Amino acid sequence: MTQETKAELETDELVPAAEPKAGHAPLDAAVETQQDLSDEINAIKEAYAKALKSGTPAEIQPRLDYPPYRSSILRHPTKDLHHADPETIELYSPAFGHQDVHALESDLTIQHNGEPQGERIIVAGRVLDGDGRPVAGQLVEIWQANAAGRYIHKRDQHPAPLDPNFTGVGRCITGPDGSYRFTTIKPGAYPWKNHLNAWRPAHIHFSLFGTEFTQRIITQMYFPGDQLFPLDPIYQTIVDQDARDRLVADYDHNLTEPEWALGYNWDIVLTGSKRTWTENEALGTAGDQSE
Repeated sequence: MTQETKAELETDELVPAAEPKAGHAPLDAAVETQQDLSDEINAIKEAYAKALKSGTPAEIQPRLDYPPYRSSILRHPTKDLHHADPETIELYSPAFGHQDVHALESDLTIQHNGEPQGERIIVAGRVLDGDGRPVAGQLVEIWQANAAGRYIHKRDQHPAPLDPNFTGVGRCITGPDGSYRFTTIKPGAYPWKNHLNAWRPAHIHFSLFGTEFTQRIITQMYFPGDQLFPLDPIYQTIVDQDARDRLVADYDHNLTEPEWALGYNWDIVLTGSKRTWTENEALGTAGDQSE
């Protein structure tokens, strides 16, 4: 796991972690409820639908400032960007050769002495460019909560059990056909303090690198049919339904292994109009138009 990945784990969602027994505290009338946030989300949906009917182009990437996601303003630059010399940055960045990424690192269920708790799953797919061509030799890292919805980091005080046999971090290199594959445990939903009774849908974080570590992108993969999708401000920052759907994996029975693990397929598209949403879109819609 790189230092950058560790930093991401330490700052997941950039909001305070849930406090133990917070849901049992007396309710403050000033605290925003899920209904308050849902009303805001629905109003934005209606405005976007009207804009589409009037001929406004579809928004395939998340809005930089999305009011229902209260800390979204902290997720992107607010000042002018400055050019950075990639060669200088490379002097201070971690470097991995292919020999440093062992094949066993893609199996998150065998990293400790015992079996992790939860539902074993296989997540596989391909990394593609905007023309559908495979992107080989890419470093792919994932990190996630355990089956109870708990991350292993000090900021996560969600009163759910830690799993001594599950760290929740893995990596691999894409094959000649752009393929990747991980064996892991299906993560659980977890609370976060965006508003009262706020819960994040189950998801896995993905990090991909290009030819340099300055080309890193980060995204999230979700699971089909999650009842929390309409309620989650982070997922809803992508106002276009087709674009949101590209973050949701497909159940794949051919990938499923008998009496072992369910399989989910999820392709990651790096460029073009069908590209996968990423968290570090500093240019927003301007970046979409420049491609």
